[in-house]
Amino acid sequence: METKEKSYRDINAETIDRWIDGGWQWGVPVSHETYEKALRGEWDVYLTPTKPVPHAWFGDLKGKKVLGLASGGGQQIPIFTALGAECTVLDYSEKQIATEAAVAAREGYRVRAVRADMTEPLPFADGEFDLIFHPVSNCYVREVRPIWRECYRVLKPGGVLIAGMDHYINYMVDSSEERIVNHLPFDPLSDPDQMRQLEEDDAGVQFSHSLEEQIGGQLEAGFTLTDLYEDTNGEGRLHELNIPTFIATRAEKD
Repeated sequence: METKEKSYRDINAETIDRWIDGGWQWGVPVSHETYEKALRGEWDVYLTPTKPVPHAWFGDLKGKKVLGLASGGGQQIPIFTALGAECTVLDYSEKQIATEAAVAAREGYRVRAVRADMTEPLPFADGEFDLIFHPVSNCYVREVRPIWRECYRVLKPGGVLIAGMDHYINYMVDSSEERIVNHLPFDPLSDPDQMRQLEEDDAGVQFSHSLEEQIGGQLEAGFTLTDLYEDTNGEGRLHELNIPTFIATRAEKD
């Protein structure tokens, strides 16, 4: 089991690289026109499929140090840079990192792009960042509490964590989203049947996480929750029934 646990992250990186080749929506970088609009103050970014993050969650980003955690692909970091932030992005996908660098070169700005595994201690100093932007991605890791602790460590006092997270509802239902077929937690490293489901769907290696892990884990790390919203898948039966399957949170380091 330990061998599988050490290798599943590489499987996910390879899977995401393959999805990008197929036009995966979270791997398509912003256009030059979108970047230009951000320079004029016209912008939105997304943590979850359909709802833009409230601008008030960010405050004034000019001169702020921002970490995009598992946020490669040239979608959010170019916007934050256009708004005046000094940006670092960490991602485990080689193609997401390459895209980030390519957008920076196209637009003529500098970005620190780091290929690293967010399940390991983050390669940054204590209190290095003013804000962390963390789109939905911890569904690809087995343990999320250590990630929240590392986020807390690398933020300055008063720093902000903005995170998108997958509800466990998606992991309960079948591919047609009509029947409940899985027990929770969804952990393919412990359940071969769940691993087979993922392999059949070319879904990488994914894990469900409870609200105790997601929100409770942030609170345990020392954060104060200041706001949240829910979102749907953006398509499929659960979306059509308006059943939320994602949550976004804003939290501050005391």
